[in-house]
Amino acid sequence: MFDDVLCLSHLRWGFVFQRPNHLMSRFARERRVFFVEEPMFGEPSPRLHVEVHEHGRLHVVVPQLPHGLPDEEVELAQGRLLDDLVRTHEVQDPLLWLYTPMALGWARHVPAVATVYDCMDELSLFQGAPPALRARERELFARADVVFTGGVSLWEAKKSRHANVHPMPSSVDAAHFAAARREKRDPSDQEAIPHPRVGFFGVLDERLDRQLLGDVATARPDVHFVLLGPVAKIDPQSLPKRPNIHYLGRKSYDELPAYLAGWDVAFMPFADNDATRFISPTKTPEFLAAGRPVVSTPIRDVVRPYGERGLVRIAKTAVEMAKAIDAALSERGTPRGVERLAACDAFIAKMSWDQTWEAMRSHVHDAIRRRRTRAADALLEVTRDDEEAPCSTI
Repeated sequence: MFDDVLCLSHLRWGFVFQRPNHLMSRFARERRVFFVEEPMFGEPSPRLHVEVHEHGRLHVVVPQLPHGLPDEEVELAQGRLLDDLVRTHEVQDPLLWLYTPMALGWARHVPAVATVYDCMDELSLFQGAPPALRARERELFARADVVFTGGVSLWEAKKSRHANVHPMPSSVDAAHFAAARREKRDPSDQEAIPHPRVGFFGVLDERLDRQLLGDVATARPDVHFVLLGPVAKIDPQSLPKRPNIHYLGRKSYDELPAYLAGWDVAFMPFADNDATRFISPTKTPEFLAAGRPVVSTPIRDVVRPYGERGLVRIAKTAVEMAKAIDAALSERGTPRGVERLAACDAFIAKMSWDQTWEAMRSHVHDAIRRRRTRAADALLEVTRDDEEAPCSTI
């Protein structure tokens, strides 16, 4: 139904391996994917930097632009570079897949077989969101043939804005993270950290409750808290400093199971703010697949379904989180802990990235068929009108 995928993303391919990486890697098994990131600045003249991955079928594309261009010139330059990409690689009638509505500013002219909006987050609520984002999203809803959301709560917020919206919550590569159950060697930068260990991986940004993290570490000085991931959009000096908090930096996706293997509990100390209102953390099923008990603040898409099913302990305050960590530590290896682990395994067995990708691809194919049917009906109507138009004689 389409040959190539033209994916426009606000996230960089090599930053943190997450939803776009999982989905586009799977598309690249069967067709070419052009993953176009937001521009980087510093070149004397506009150009494209292209790296090829996934056996030559996945192209990571980064527009390189000069410093100091006005916003309008930035979008015009990106549009011209996108045209160059399409022409150079002979991209015809691609599937246009957008993660950010802002990309419409330089891609709305692209003729596509269909347009997909994969709304993985409520970007308008994030720190530093562009003022034009809400208006661009309205435009994208009007153009899109199908819309996906990264979680159920986000679907509930968006479902009235489009006739074809589907919730596609975070999924998991269970086999990848299950390696944590077998791994015996601690990474060198973690091996000296005492047990018990409570761990987290992900971007350390405004979604992290830094006050809560510091308070829990103070309340449990004998527990060591390990955090993996890059710091973004916050001052690194604002992260709490305690003898039992350890920031080990960004790790690759392949390295994560080895770190998880050395944790006794995984936790998700997310803040209660605008940026977390609609998140559906991918790390929830990843922690569970690794066999770690999980404690989380009451994020809606964690409470439903994980908290309600007893798969994740929910804690709002530092006192509650400390007690929940204590309970998780004491349950490990007990019959109740084994029973909970089995329930987690049964639940996440139904939510693989392969299954999610297949479902999304099916919805895309349906959207393309409907679009083609509408186009054929419109052409037939025009032909009928022409045939029925009265002929004038002189």
